[in-house]
Amino acid sequence: MTDNATQSTDFPVFTGQVFRPGEPGYEAEIAGFQTAYTHRPALVVVAAHAEDVRAAVEYAARRGLPVAVQATGHGLSVAAEGGVLISTARMTGIRIDSEARTARVAAGVRAGALVEAAAEFGLAPLNGSSPSVGVVGYTLGGGLGLLAREFGYAADHVRMVELVTADGRMRTLHPGDELFGAVLGSGGNFGVVTALEIDLVPVRTVYGGQLVFDTPLAVAAVEAWRQWTATVPDQLTSTVATLTYPDIPQVPEGLRGRYVASIRIAFDGPAAEGERLVAPLRAPGARLRDDLRELPYTESHTIHNDPDHPHAYAATNAVLGELTEEALAALTAATGPGGAIDAVVDIRHLGGALAEPGSGGVAVDRREAAYVVRVITMPAPDEGAAVPDEHGAVRKVLAPWTIGHSLAFLYGAGDGADDAQTRAGYAPDTYAKLAALKAKYDPHNMFRFNRNIRPSA
Repeated sequence: MTDNATQSTDFPVFTGQVFRPGEPGYEAEIAGFQTAYTHRPALVVVAAHAEDVRAAVEYAARRGLPVAVQATGHGLSVAAEGGVLISTARMTGIRIDSEARTARVAAGVRAGALVEAAAEFGLAPLNGSSPSVGVVGYTLGGGLGLLAREFGYAADHVRMVELVTADGRMRTLHPGDELFGAVLGSGGNFGVVTALEIDLVPVRTVYGGQLVFDTPLAVAAVEAWRQWTATVPDQLTSTVATLTYPDIPQVPEGLRGRYVASIRIAFDGPAAEGERLVAPLRAPGARLRDDLRELPYTESHTIHNDPDHPHAYAATNAVLGELTEEALAALTAATGPGGAIDAVVDIRHLGGALAEPGSGGVAVDRREAAYVVRVITMPAPDEGAAVPDEHGAVRKVLAPWTIGHSLAFLYGAGDGADDAQTRAGYAPDTYAKLAALKAKYDPHNMFRFNRNIRPSA
């Protein structure tokens, strides 16, 4: 750890720790959930509070250094080489206002901590499937949550943004402010968010869990789900994931080499009504797993059972205007039994409140989309940030039905940095507006380790 006192006189005095390459603690501090690649900054500032963030940005601005930000490392798309990394992981303050149904969360708060804090008041945030994801990063990416069809994107439920911009200035943004909507949906392109004030919803329990089908029934189960999604109310949000388990000792013997489909359900309503709604999904036949039940919202993370350990992964996606029988058949032929592409496929049903126009100019487009198809691969240790060929192959298969991409689900340094895919995440006029604001507030592209919006000329 670098001692602040040993630095030049214009080096800021931080409350949090500071690390440089080679110093004890540096490697531990840059490590995140993504292990395929990582930031390698010239300086790590471990922010204890918002003033540390502001001072770090101001320091970088004076020297013309780029700035990266990391709370958990889940959404890392472009790894920094040099520059300054601001770690916000220690900024974990949460303040609940039960009467206003809001929460003020600092930059390092994780979803699981917020779920637990809100539950004490019979409330819930609009969180996603993983409890270890950072609330701020998730929300800045739009926030496609467990109950998204009922409540919409998490970004639409933000009341205040506390932001440090490239000039080292702390700003407090509210709906109607020029930068407010631009920040929400564009990742970290406009600065470092130190806190958000967000809405909570009065949800104590959900009906949910998984229906898992083995190889003989998996394809039919996914097609049944596709047809069923046209019939469900907005209070029901669902996804389906398919994969072929590798034939390795770490996998239970009965699953090795098997192609399975997992349908995940989250319904904000009575369990009896949930049972009635999901009955058609059980029609294909026996399940490997069927744990649908009413559960406290504090257990909602068990619906998806996302991996909770750091690992290497890469992902691409296609936002679809519709998921026709032909589209699903083409996807299954490529990624299902006997297909050439070995990947986890995760299809999320959109619509409902997600189709409503965003408030406050929030930069989340493609709201007319009906589904988003995510394709997740696990790169080998020697592949690092290289983008697997399978990603392009899947996008080609789905091209006839694709209307854009979700920037929140692009992982893999090359893929995430691709300008064409970034632009495809927005309507053309939205991107032009964001590029103009980028030129105004970050003309030197200090904040570029992301799905980057380049400043307009």
